[in-house]
Amino acid sequence: MAEKSVITNLGERIRQLIADHGRLSRLCDELDGECRSLKAENRALQERIRELEHESERMRLTAGLAGTRGDRDMARARVNRLMREVDRCIALLDTPEPK
Repeated sequence: MAEKSVITNLGERIRQLIADHGRLSRLCDELDGECRSLKAENRALQERIRELEHESERMRLTAGLAGTRGDRDMARARVNRLMREVDRCIALLDTPEPK
């Protein structure tokens, strides 16, 4: 009789484990979907931040060109730095490749 009780108890535990496994698998699937969604949202927001930073830089440059003396000097320095970078790029394009 004790063996039957042990087997019955074991069977109930197994059914409970199977039910728990199914519930946890569904929860895991839901969380995976939420994680993918949040990662996509994060990528979109990071891209938006980059766009806004570029726009902010352009606006500062524009304001610097039209603004006060200090702003103009800062903008002029930035334009000069960009022109030097362009000149370096052109120089690299003009150098012959080694044979």
